[in-house]
Amino acid sequence: MATIGVQQVLPPPLTSTSEPPPLFDGTTRLYVNYSCPYAQRVWIARNYKGLQDKIHLVPIDLQNRPAWYKEKVYPENKVPSLEHNGKVLGESLDLIKYVDANFEGTPLYPNDPAKKEFGEQLLSHVDTFTKELFLSLKGDTVQQSSPTFEFLENALGKFDDGPFLLGQLSLVDVAYIPFVERFHVVLAEVFKHDITEGRPKLATWIEELNKIDAYTQTRRDPQEIVELFKNRFLPQH
Repeated sequence: MATIGVQQVLPPPLTSTSEPPPLFDGTTRLYVNYSCPYAQRVWIARNYKGLQDKIHLVPIDLQNRPAWYKEKVYPENKVPSLEHNGKVLGESLDLIKYVDANFEGTPLYPNDPAKKEFGEQLLSHVDTFTKELFLSLKGDTVQQSSPTFEFLENALGKFDDGPFLLGQLSLVDVAYIPFVERFHVVLAEVFKHDITEGRPKLATWIEELNKIDAYTQTRRDPQEIVELFKNRFLPQH
C-alpha cells in the first residue's frame, strides 16, 4: 500500500570488495545508489506499489563500484537497473513505467485520456526540466531556475481533483520530485531562496509528497545534498 508506516532498514552499499548477489536466480533486484535522483524515481515507484518484498533493493557505491556490476549485470555501469525475468533493464523513466505495468499494486498512471496525454507531455519534458536546473548552477541560479519552477507551478494548475501533477499521484510526480527535492534544499541553503515563494501549488505539492512514506523513505539528508552539490557543481560556495 502507499502508506506503510514501517521504516525500512536499508542494506549497506556494495563496493569493489563485495561479492555479487546470486544473479539471475529468479530474484527481482533493483540496483540503486542512495544519492542518485534517477534511481530514486524507481525506488519511489517500487515503494508506492508495495513491492518491497517482490523487488529487492541492491545499493551500489558509485565511487567504488564492484567490477562484477558492469561485467555481469549492466554493461552501462550506471544506476538504476532492474534485474527481472532473466534480463536487466535500465533508464529510469522506462523503468518506472515498466514497474507500474508489470507488477501488482496501486496503479501509477491514470486511465483518463486527457490526463494520459498531459502526463506524456510532462514526461517528455522532464529531461529538459532537469537540464535547465543544472544549467542554472553555472549562472545566476535563482533567476535562471525561476522559469523552470514557474513551469511546474503552471502544470500543477491543470487538474483540480488533487494536489499532484495529474490530480492524483502518478509516475509524473515520481519523475520530477527527486530533482525538485535537491534544488529546493540547495537554493534554500546555499542561495537563501525559497522556490515555493509565490508558488502556492508547488508548495502544496511538496508538502503533500512529504506525507507519503513511499517517497520520504527515499529522501536524502538535506546536508548531504548540499555537500554533494557544493563539491560537484558549486565549488565557489
